Amino acid sequence: MSNRRPLIAGNWKMNGLSSDAAALANGITQRLEENTNPAFDILVCPPFTSVGRVSKIADGTALCVGGQTCHDAEKGAHTGDISAAMLVDMGCSYVILGHSERRADHGEADSAVNTKAQAAWKAGMIAIVCVGETEAQRDAGETLNVISTQVSGSVPEGATAANTVIAYEPVWAIGTGRTASQEEAQEVHAFIRKQLRESYGTEADGMRILYGGSMKPGNAKELMALEDVDGGLIGGAALVVDDFMTIAESC
Repeated sequence: MSNRRPLIAGNWKMNGLSSDAAALANGITQRLEENTNPAFDILVCPPFTSVGRVSKIADGTALCVGGQTCHDAEKGAHTGDISAAMLVDMGCSYVILGHSERRADHGEADSAVNTKAQAAWKAGMIAIVCVGETEAQRDAGETLNVISTQVSGSVPEGATAANTVIAYEPVWAIGTGRTASQEEAQEVHAFIRKQLRESYGTEADGMRILYGGSMKPGNAKELMALEDVDGGLIGGAALVVDDFMTIAESC
């Protein structure tokens, strides 16, 4: 058994107005009140427009709040962007970086994820660095090469168990209903752990690696029982209180 504390992170993506976010956050915190000693850390990452409202609801509870991305600069002429310090000012303690949708929609390269992670650390946040292969890359047998390149390029020097979480999200399993098998998930998670050990030594043994790719109430328990799976980065199921909390409680 690992002594790493599971992290259940909900990525709300571009969903919900402020009132929807408040209802969802209230539902989660009410469920947490029933579980006074949870065996997991729990996090939600709302759209930036709702971060402040969700932070107020989460204040004083076990629920943490995070951002979905940040800019690598502290401030400046970057119209439409949000700095790490701004996220912290709104109550965030985590930020998701390098999500496959950011990589695809905004052309974020490993080097950009790396500098954003450093900015997140500087502001006092924990960086959740996402890596994952496409269906074409998996079918071509390139999964481990892709993951190796992304981990080495996206995770900065100085990563520790306290400032960094890795999220493995097979792109072909995001929002598709497809999920990596237990064997597929454990193979990649163990590979990531091995690579982290080569870079960070025994520090890697405490670093959490989340699975992100259609984790649902029906498969969460089996996935999180795997030796190197330390929680989940949840998309669609994080938008339904019962589903999200069922996943969390399966820890």
